[in-house]
Amino acid sequence: MSAPTSDRPTYAAASKLLLRTSLLDGLRELMTIKDWSQVTMSDVAKHAGVSRQTVYNEFSSRNGLAQAYALRLVEEFTTEIGLAVEESPDDLDQAFTIGFARFFGSAAADPMIQSLLSGEAKPDLLKLITTDSAPLIESASARLDVLLRESWLAVPADSSGRIARMITRLALSYVAMPPESDFDVAADLAAIMAPAIERART
Repeated sequence: MSAPTSDRPTYAAASKLLLRTSLLDGLRELMTIKDWSQVTMSDVAKHAGVSRQTVYNEFSSRNGLAQAYALRLVEEFTTEIGLAVEESPDDLDQAFTIGFARFFGSAAADPMIQSLLSGEAKPDLLKLITTDSAPLIESASARLDVLLRESWLAVPADSSGRIARMITRLALSYVAMPPESDFDVAADLAAIMAPAIERART
């Protein structure tokens, strides 16, 4: 008889996840005191107490490090939108107003996004959310697609993907150019998206 399988991660997988989390947490801390343009792989390694080669083994390059950080931001931001939906049952407008507001607030506070928008131009970071944004769009769209289908929103699968991609692309555009302070952009976006989602549900 075969041994029972388990969904628990292996020790190696858990250790790898812990290392990756520690390195990305360290990068976030470093960027609160140094601009992204000044952060090196050696800085990240020293901050985490590992070798420089360990950082390269995990992310391959400085660009790979930035992309991994951005992908984790995508996960955090989409989780915030999911929580807003969960907290506002049967109120589409409120759910997405709160979700977008949290997204903009978190984006404004993140040190990598602050670095992107301040000082000298940083083509590598800008490419992450423009010409090289396919991994971010794919990750965010997939997570939002699940949210739209499996939450109380219950959007049919033939529409959820399109709506998820639309929300993702809109959100990324506001990262590169933050919303104006004299407009409630979160409410404006919710006012556009809520009717589209409602139509898809009927």
